[in-house]
Amino acid sequence: MDVITSLLLTLQDAAYAVMNPVSNFVWSYILVYLLLGAGLLFTILTRGMQFRLFGHMARVTVSSRGAGEGISGFQAFATSMAARIGTGNLAGVAIALWVGGPGAIFWMWVTALVGFSTAFIESTLAQTYKHRHEDGVFRGGPAYYIERCLGWRWLGMLFAFFLIVAYGLAFNAAQSNTIAQAVQGAFGVPRWMTGVGLVLLVALVIFGGLKSVARTAEKIVPTMAILYLIVALVILFMNLTAIPEMLALIIKSAFGFGPAVGGAAGYAIKVAMENGIKRGLFSNEAGMGSTPNAAAQANVKHPAAQGLVQAFGVFVDTIVICTCTAVVILLSGVYETLLATSAGESIQGIKLTQDAMVDHLGGFGGIFIAVSIFFFSYTSLLANYSFSAINVEYLFRGHARRAEQTLRWAVLAMVMIGSVAQLTFVWDFADLAMGLMATTNLLAILMLVPAALSVLRDYERQRRDGISEPVFDPQVLKRPELVDADVWPSPDKRDETP
Repeated sequence: MDVITSLLLTLQDAAYAVMNPVSNFVWSYILVYLLLGAGLLFTILTRGMQFRLFGHMARVTVSSRGAGEGISGFQAFATSMAARIGTGNLAGVAIALWVGGPGAIFWMWVTALVGFSTAFIESTLAQTYKHRHEDGVFRGGPAYYIERCLGWRWLGMLFAFFLIVAYGLAFNAAQSNTIAQAVQGAFGVPRWMTGVGLVLLVALVIFGGLKSVARTAEKIVPTMAILYLIVALVILFMNLTAIPEMLALIIKSAFGFGPAVGGAAGYAIKVAMENGIKRGLFSNEAGMGSTPNAAAQANVKHPAAQGLVQAFGVFVDTIVICTCTAVVILLSGVYETLLATSAGESIQGIKLTQDAMVDHLGGFGGIFIAVSIFFFSYTSLLANYSFSAINVEYLFRGHARRAEQTLRWAVLAMVMIGSVAQLTFVWDFADLAMGLMATTNLLAILMLVPAALSVLRDYERQRRDGISEPVFDPQVLKRPELVDADVWPSPDKRDETP
């Protein structure tokens, strides 16, 4: 085992020397500005839909169960939340604090606020241009709407490749890496043993297909999210008097005012922005092009309905769950010690979150974080496979079944490798893949936003007319012929469609 680990570390060092400059360029000069700019533009074009329709988003999400033989809107929501809620919420927030300081949390919030509209646009497009699959589950997502609407299969293939690399490989390694660290820290279990256990548990679900993933996510994700929120609220009430000081620290640090850990410029505006936005995007995935693959699977009556459900997921993920983690860390004595002793280099990832929870709740805190990260990241592994499988089918038309079998074994291999890999390499690899994938998707949805706006206007018009559950008419689109008639028939022909 030591020989294998040494070989893996050598390969990682070589890859890091190549990918680091590319990743820094994408994030520093392209994606940060593209992400915020697109989110602000979509917010303006949708007339602030995240504020106007917030209550409606919540109601639609809660009432979106039931889909017949397919996947319900809530199951698609749970699948997307399985991908969202994972290492980004627990380890990712800790890394953002460690590198970018408390100000990174402010920029995570900003990313989420503009990300509502971005998530709505991309998920609505995925629903609008989805197609029916023989297994009863719809398929769709950026690769599909890029080819169908823009006619650029080459760009759709490029996106699909980036997603498979990001989700099938990098993110799965990141998730298993965090699980292995948490379990080792709480129970002393060797990381390779955790890796073996994860491989077996993931295999039990992914060999059952997309429906199996959706059913599992629907059971685990809501339960764990509610439990995590309850524990964070308990800690918040235990430290009520420290809340104003914590909020002031976050705001001041976001704009470059505040002490730096270890003498580094961790609180500089640029560093706080980059790390906050990077971790915010990794967590809520708005604009990345991942959650549209889940959104497209839902069997709903109007594309905008699922777009609203996915937009609400950004709120749950970042404003709720990520903030819970930030509160736990910033209100702990562990973080105060880190600031006072400049010990930032010795605390990374899930260990900071785990130590902070122990500081608040004793031994129970460490066990709770280990259990939370296990279930959150386990369901993320399943969702990552789901997204990758959809894009493997897109890439390998005519050979989809064989390609999907290969993907399953590749996913299991990356789960095992990630459990023993170095944290820094895994996260940097994930950052690069995520950056390239998000850039491709954002450029596409900027060109396709008129179609999504037409769908939103149709949905809101029907609601103004007193229709509680709007039904989509593809004729509202400028090019209705691009929509599959068996998926979205005209209302007068809907009864004729099986």
